[in-house]
Amino acid sequence: MRFLLSRRGAVIATALALAAPLAGAQAFPNRPIKLMVGYAAGGGVDAIARMLSSRLPALLGQQVVVENKAGATGMIAADTVAKSPADGYTLLLGESGMLIASHLQPRASVDPLKVFTPVAGVFVAPLMIVANNNIKANNPKELIALLKGNPGRYSYATSGVGTVHHLGFELLKAKTDTFIVHIPYRGAAQIVPDVISGQVPFGVVSAAAGLAQAKAGKLRPIALMNTGKLPGAENVPALADALPGFNVAPRLMLLAPAGTPAAVVEKLNEAVRTVLASADLAQAAAAQGAVPAYMPPQQLATEMARESTEWARIIKAQKISAE
Repeated sequence: MRFLLSRRGAVIATALALAAPLAGAQAFPNRPIKLMVGYAAGGGVDAIARMLSSRLPALLGQQVVVENKAGATGMIAADTVAKSPADGYTLLLGESGMLIASHLQPRASVDPLKVFTPVAGVFVAPLMIVANNNIKANNPKELIALLKGNPGRYSYATSGVGTVHHLGFELLKAKTDTFIVHIPYRGAAQIVPDVISGQVPFGVVSAAAGLAQAKAGKLRPIALMNTGKLPGAENVPALADALPGFNVAPRLMLLAPAGTPAAVVEKLNEAVRTVLASADLAQAAAAQGAVPAYMPPQQLATEMARESTEWARIIKAQKISAE
């Protein structure tokens, strides 16, 4: 009899132990969620984070608080989230630059493919190649012809070494066997004015930044680097028109620490999917130069791995090193 009671107690204890995580997941969330951003307040990634944080509470029943922790191309925030409890209460709004940084920074403590659980793909932020109005190129084919005919004569500006802007243009160079000098800036603010003045002939900027000045006739939009269309930029051709399959754009993604329970990930993913499907979101995102691009966890994991491999290949082929 004593043996039977002991056995019954063990079964009950095991059942309770297995049920505890499930009960916790079912109760999630029961307190505010922190959404970490690896860039300063007021920038594009921060604006997108606040767009999400203002809409998710209606679905989750808890506040979503944005916390900015800038530095090291977003890797400081990434490291903070990776070391947080895997309970869904500390999330990261990561972006493609983080996948690049893990290859360019040998001492980086974060391998995004290992330390995070993908929750959802949320947006892409289209990039635009812009030119000074005196440049004799109006579209991707003319740009490629100009660069092929004038190796080393021209230069292009980006917001820094190792950005998607930089590696995207380096991929263009590799695919077209052209040579143009890269001029890294410390951020994007001065690129557009310098393209307008002719200080630098070409620039790679966010589509939103390029469109504003293009509509005013102050510079020329040559191409979008991704295959999709951005509202307001329907007449800007894609590089893929001249280079089939070319598709480069920073991806924004919601990530949780590795080991976050599947039920918690599912609940967060469903909330994000619902928010991204709302009618007003696309217009609000377009104002920030972003396009909703929902992606479920497994597909996001696959895409992150593919993108990471592609960035590593470009870095090696073009002999790019961190400054």
